[in-house]
Amino acid sequence: MPGKNSKKMIGACVVTAALLCVPSVLKAEGMLSHYTCVADAIQKDNRPEPAKRLFRSQAVENEIIRVQKLLRNSKLAWMFTNCFPNTLDTTVHFRMGKDGKPDTFVYTGDIHAMWLRDSGAQVWPYVQLANSDPELKKMLAGVINRQFKCINIDPYANAFNDGPKGGEWMSDLTDMKPELHERKWEIDSLCYPLRLAYQYWKTTGDASIFDEEWIQAITNVLRTFKEQQRKDGVGPYKFQRKTERALDTVTNDGLGNPVKPVGLIVSTFRPSDDATTLQYLVPSNFFAVSSLRKAAEILTTVNKKTALANECKALADEVETALKKYAVYNHPKYGKIYAFEVDGFGNHMLMDDANVPSLLAMPYLGDVSLDDPIYQNTRRFVWSLDNPYFFKGKAGEGIGGPHIGYDMVWPMSIMMKAFTSKDDAEIKSCIKMLMNTDAGTGFMHESFHKDNPEKFTRAWFAWQNTLFGELILKLVNEGKVDMLNSIQ
Repeated sequence: MPGKNSKKMIGACVVTAALLCVPSVLKAEGMLSHYTCVADAIQKDNRPEPAKRLFRSQAVENEIIRVQKLLRNSKLAWMFTNCFPNTLDTTVHFRMGKDGKPDTFVYTGDIHAMWLRDSGAQVWPYVQLANSDPELKKMLAGVINRQFKCINIDPYANAFNDGPKGGEWMSDLTDMKPELHERKWEIDSLCYPLRLAYQYWKTTGDASIFDEEWIQAITNVLRTFKEQQRKDGVGPYKFQRKTERALDTVTNDGLGNPVKPVGLIVSTFRPSDDATTLQYLVPSNFFAVSSLRKAAEILTTVNKKTALANECKALADEVETALKKYAVYNHPKYGKIYAFEVDGFGNHMLMDDANVPSLLAMPYLGDVSLDDPIYQNTRRFVWSLDNPYFFKGKAGEGIGGPHIGYDMVWPMSIMMKAFTSKDDAEIKSCIKMLMNTDAGTGFMHESFHKDNPEKFTRAWFAWQNTLFGELILKLVNEGKVDMLNSIQ
């Protein structure tokens, strides 16, 4: 998850409760059209002024109006209005490329670089509206086109610049290029573009994105995944950084802790952009399986490239078989659960991190069934004090991770609990917690202190904002308006 810039990440933004006002940092970042006090906040939105919004979609504006009319809880309606369009308002840079194709560069928010993971997740909730807004559809195609280009620049990189600009991580001990913002190898960086492209295609029927750039990209994905199975040596990737943060660099001369080649794929870093301990990251391997099968369907149906499709399916089957054999741990309290990381030697890391893909989020991504008994056992484990990165306090409870550290709950984990729940009371509790921990800003944050939501990190983090909007819209569309309106 972006925020790799530790100088931005470590310092928490503290809101002065006595002022009862939205933090001035938001205004400084251009996210507020006026300085809004909490007392009036429900009457106004905290979006940029219309002229300062980067991209406008009438379909999105129509959804905001529709949901506003349905929600009687004024704070919830206000938060939805602020959060759902936040990616479009503040991070989307759309243009036509020199090749005549749509090209969309998406900031994460306060870091002006494009993560393959975050950009795919940020625009995901808008795909469902693409057929009713031609410009939105074109912008989404532009994100996919840009992601394929990025993969072809370097499939091992997680984050990219808008052009060959270089940057602060050019000194990292890895094969840096000026087009790269950062080069941390994370399996999910190659999965999110496949997920987005597949959903866009299934929703719109537009197969124009699956051109030669796509064929090159999926070829690079397959090659990279196979290299990181490490059957024929350690592969070409190494990473080290001069840093005081242990999880920002990699042990063993940049190769990480040893793994036994068993068919799983090494992920040197987690979706948090923290280094893995045992390098077979289980939720990311599950994500690779579902993503490869989506790619195979595209290659078969659109491109008629049966051999390449079969290669995707064979790799997915191999990874799935290895997950069944190596990723399950028989816990003395919870029974069979999925480990967070394994190494093929029989070692298991038992925890979960808030960043998606996570163990908790696997059904949200479509990687396992919600009814999978091993998943349900895992879900109980990760949402408990037996997970070392589960924190519970006066303000709220949820999963965090070593990226921010002790006692800092990530709203993303609370949202994933709601996304993966069939229990209205549980969902309602999650929404209430999210509403109560916004520190009066009307936005989601990267993390908040379990005892004090006014101590939070990242005032402008578009993925979390848009994800909150996605969750509320999903619940509205599922007919749960009465449940939402019952929140006090």
